[in-house]
Amino acid sequence: MSSPAPLLRAERLTLRYPEKTAFEDVSLDVPAGSITAVVGPSGCGKSSLLACFNRLTDLIPGARVTGSVRLAGEELTNGSVDVTALRRRVGMIFQKPVPFPLSIRRNNEFPLREHGLRERAELEAVLERTLRDVGLWDEVKDRLSAPAMSLSGGELQRLSIARALALEPEVLLMDEPCSALDPLSSGVVEDLILSLRTRYTLVVVTHNLAQARRIADRVAVLWVQNGAGRLIEHGTVAEVFESPRDPLTAAYVSGLRG
Repeated sequence: MSSPAPLLRAERLTLRYPEKTAFEDVSLDVPAGSITAVVGPSGCGKSSLLACFNRLTDLIPGARVTGSVRLAGEELTNGSVDVTALRRRVGMIFQKPVPFPLSIRRNNEFPLREHGLRERAELEAVLERTLRDVGLWDEVKDRLSAPAMSLSGGELQRLSIARALALEPEVLLMDEPCSALDPLSSGVVEDLILSLRTRYTLVVVTHNLAQARRIADRVAVLWVQNGAGRLIEHGTVAEVFESPRDPLTAAYVSGLRG
């Protein structure tokens, strides 16, 4: 069987900050309709790699990106890209949920209104659809006017995902989406991630190797070498966990390093 076509493709991608190089010379294909887990020890550039995929690096003073990132064949690193439109196509979920100081309803509506949607019936339809997608509708449908901050940590993370889904992205980037959650809430979010695989392409940064093995189709391993993050191995879950090519990967997945 042939591999799915890459929806995201990084080629010789490097990100430098004024004081250090986050990572360098990373080439990675992210197939459409898959979950790619990005793993590795702290400081190897995992979150920085995600930031390059929807140009959040533009918000970091002094950050300099070289190399190439393509989304469905379109180059993202040049100045002609509409960054607002890009971030609609490539959504980001952060480690700690970031609710707006608004109601549950208004949190979901906020990105839609920012992109010009005002029609009440359509807003209501998107609200219900996305909250159902994340398994939150039955829990909150009778209190949509309550502050979002009244939700639990796991509920807030699912609300953040629903808010991203409201814009109908092609790709979801998730930066350690379960690390701030208790085990029960983490399990709920893991199940949600798996349920989204059929409709979205997901790139998930995680420190939890067991989680990567449970949820991912493919795994990319970053490591710090000569002061910068480098991609030392990538492949299917079976290839990386059961037949790693790099000795560092073998030591990492066996618990001897990292």
